[in-house]
Amino acid sequence: MGLTESKYVTPFARSAENAHVDSFRVKNIIYQVITTLCCIMFVQVCLYFYCKCLWRCLKFVVRKLTGRCELQRICYNIKPGASRTMKIVSVHPDAIEKTIDDIMELKKINPDINPQLGVSLQACLLQIVGYRNLIAEVEKLRREPYDSENPQHEEMLLKLWKCLKPDCPLEARISKQWCEIGFQGDDPKTDFRGMGLLGLYNLLYFAERDAAVAQQVLSDSLQPKYSQFSKAEWEKKKFDKAIGYSFAIVGINITDLAYNLLVSGALKTHFYNVAPEAPTLSHFQQTFCYLMHEFHKFWIEEDPLDIMEFNRVREKFHKQILKQLQNPDMALCPHFAASESLINM
Repeated sequence: MGLTESKYVTPFARSAENAHVDSFRVKNIIYQVITTLCCIMFVQVCLYFYCKCLWRCLKFVVRKLTGRCELQRICYNIKPGASRTMKIVSVHPDAIEKTIDDIMELKKINPDINPQLGVSLQACLLQIVGYRNLIAEVEKLRREPYDSENPQHEEMLLKLWKCLKPDCPLEARISKQWCEIGFQGDDPKTDFRGMGLLGLYNLLYFAERDAAVAQQVLSDSLQPKYSQFSKAEWEKKKFDKAIGYSFAIVGINITDLAYNLLVSGALKTHFYNVAPEAPTLSHFQQTFCYLMHEFHKFWIEEDPLDIMEFNRVREKFHKQILKQLQNPDMALCPHFAASESLINM
């Protein structure tokens, strides 16, 4: 009987083989790290060379070929709006005219030969300064709490009720009736804590400037599918009102969404395209009207099972608006007349 070759591998041999494999893996990882670092360093060197030398040379050549500096090319070749304004640097609001004069002098531009440059540059700077001032004004309202001892605050709140429920008098200042327009309890002042007076300002603006639309949205928010079925069908299908939402609470929530869009700079595209000069608080409130109306339509289209899906729907809506605002030619409500922009869409 012949002897067969043994296939047994000793522990020492197996250990040596594993060590060889591990060593190969380590060397491969080190090679990849070194390659990545070299690529990064090469890109940084290229960027440095471009910024310090090539970019300046290109600007010089283009200026000699066109006879215009970069600022002139921006103001002359790009149409008014976000695309143009966002290429211009910021400036202090009290120094716009002086800044324009300094730029013209620094760039050695003759204002008599290039009169349009000063006009275009001023419009851009007014938009930039106005946007910054608008953030400050909105932030001030957001930080001011609702005060039930303040007659002006109380007057605005009562006016909101009259605009939304003109045929139904409010029985008392503290009343469960407030729930009918979407507040959580019998005293709405507690619901304004998140957005302060800004939430009340926006809701009242919507209810005043677009009374018919606001009342319709309020009605639909209580029973959003009612218009699609007869009363008998509605009762038969047993659709619960939970598929609706609290109008006032959602309004405050959409105020928060609009505020975040403003502060993050996302609304620059919109405001620079629709406000010929400095955007104002009215522009922000008209944008709120648009967002409120669009969210209502979006909610109906999403057809959530209950109010617990609100955060999901809101986040999806937020992403949709952000995507729209990435277009430099985007204007959410181009006419800036709340009723027209809401009804005719």
